[in-house]
Amino acid sequence: MAAGETSISSHIQHHLTNAKMCSVNGEYVFNKACSESGFWVLHIDTLAWSIGLGILFLWLFRIAAVKAGRDQLAVPGKFQCFVEMLIEFVDTNVKSTFHGKSKLIAPLALTIFVWVFLMNLMDLVPVDVLPALAGWIGATFFGMDSHDVYMKIVPTTDINTTVSLALGVFVLMIGYSIKIKGVVGFIKELTLHPFNTKNVYVQALLVPFNLLLEVLALITKPFSLALRLYGNLYAGEMIFILIGIIGLLQLPLHFIWAVFHILVIVLQAFVFMMLTIVYLSMASADNH
Repeated sequence: MAAGETSISSHIQHHLTNAKMCSVNGEYVFNKACSESGFWVLHIDTLAWSIGLGILFLWLFRIAAVKAGRDQLAVPGKFQCFVEMLIEFVDTNVKSTFHGKSKLIAPLALTIFVWVFLMNLMDLVPVDVLPALAGWIGATFFGMDSHDVYMKIVPTTDINTTVSLALGVFVLMIGYSIKIKGVVGFIKELTLHPFNTKNVYVQALLVPFNLLLEVLALITKPFSLALRLYGNLYAGEMIFILIGIIGLLQLPLHFIWAVFHILVIVLQAFVFMMLTIVYLSMASADNH
């Protein structure tokens, strides 16, 4: 491999590497020292950006809520109107999709949509800006080699983020199923469907097949959520990185891809929200 190819490969790898922290022999170490530390490695850039964006979401919506409550007779500002339109949009989708009764679903759907959208939106920040800034801070103030400083700013390009969100949805699915159907009803749903017969002996033979199919269907739902979001955002980030390699010519291409990618960012947040509502609606249904 030529030196230029090595440089390009290392550049891409650097942008796709998370800033890591772990404990080795009782001491906290970072990045390369964590490569052999096992399972418990914290991606501190993913945690920082996702938590920070979650706090930003809460802060902005609280401002709108406080202003709406304090000045009920005043003409709403543009941001307040935007928040109200967004809440109405989410509420309409929840009412048309979720057929159970729960006060949690609408706030959950709003949180998922806005939070995932904000995390996806970080993909529009030029790929070299914040990693270069992090490298400069590490080299200037901490005496680190800038090549050993990593900063991956799009939380949804980290499979840990999308799987964590999906596992949260999965826990809610199980919780709603048990709450609506009871433990016995939930077990019956896993063992007596989709194949059932009035013959007790034949049904007993069908139970293992039903259990296998239903458990697989249950497990694949959250993982399809996680992999769909991760795959789309990871691919988009990879294209931004590849465009950034070509130098000054990247500006028009970057703009074109960014305009197109805005649709991906919004669509993936919407899809994650809608599938969450659908899965929880299915879990809440007592049809059998």
